[in-house]
Amino acid sequence: MKKVISMDEAISHIQDGMTIMIGGFLACGSPHKIIDAIIEKGVKDLTIIGNDTGFVDRGIGRLVVSGQAKKVIVSHIGTNKETGRLMNEGKLEVVLVPQGTLAEQVRAGGAGLGGVLTPIGVGTPVAEGKDHLIIDGKTYLLEKALKADVALIFGSKVDEKGNVYYHESTRNFNPLMATAAEKVIVEAEELVKVGELDPHLVMTPGLFVQYIVKP
Repeated sequence: MKKVISMDEAISHIQDGMTIMIGGFLACGSPHKIIDAIIEKGVKDLTIIGNDTGFVDRGIGRLVVSGQAKKVIVSHIGTNKETGRLMNEGKLEVVLVPQGTLAEQVRAGGAGLGGVLTPIGVGTPVAEGKDHLIIDGKTYLLEKALKADVALIFGSKVDEKGNVYYHESTRNFNPLMATAAEKVIVEAEELVKVGELDPHLVMTPGLFVQYIVKP
C-alpha cells in the first residue's frame, strides 16, 4: 500500500462526527499542517482526544476556536481561554482527565484492554458514575480505554514505510496514540528513504502507520 499521500488525500479520511486523537503537548509535537487543513475543510462535530487544548492560535486549540469540536477529552484547558468560555456556555463538552490516567487510557486502547484501574479520583466528582473495585482493601476506579477513528501525529523524521522518530519532547503522546486508532496519519517534518533512518531510533514502527503526509 502506498503510504505517502498528499494533504488532500489525508484529510479525505477525516469526516464529520469522528473521534480523533491529536498528538502534542501544548502544541509541541502537534501536526500543525494537518490541523490547518482540517480547519480549511470545515470538518465539524469532532470529538478530540489530546493532552490539552493548546492555545487559541496553536495546536488543538485552533479547532476549538473554529467551532469544529463538539467534545474534548484532555488533561487541562487553562492555556486556551476559548475552551473554558465555550464549556461554560454549553457549546463544548469538556472531559477533564488526570494526565497519567489519560495516557494509560490511550495505552489500554492500543493494547486491546478494556481499561485501567486507578485510585486517582476516588471520592471526588471524577468518580461519579464510574465502576469502583476494591482490591486488597483499596478502592480503584475503572477508567475505560480510549480509541479513535483516526490518530493524527507528528514525526520529526519518517521513512517511506512509516517508521517514525520523534525529536526530544515532541515524542509526548504521539507514540501512544499511534497504537490506539483505526487509521494513523503522520505529518513528517522530514521524509527519508527506507534505510536512511537508524532502526535504533525508531519509536513508532511503520506497521502502526497507514499514511504519511509529505512535508
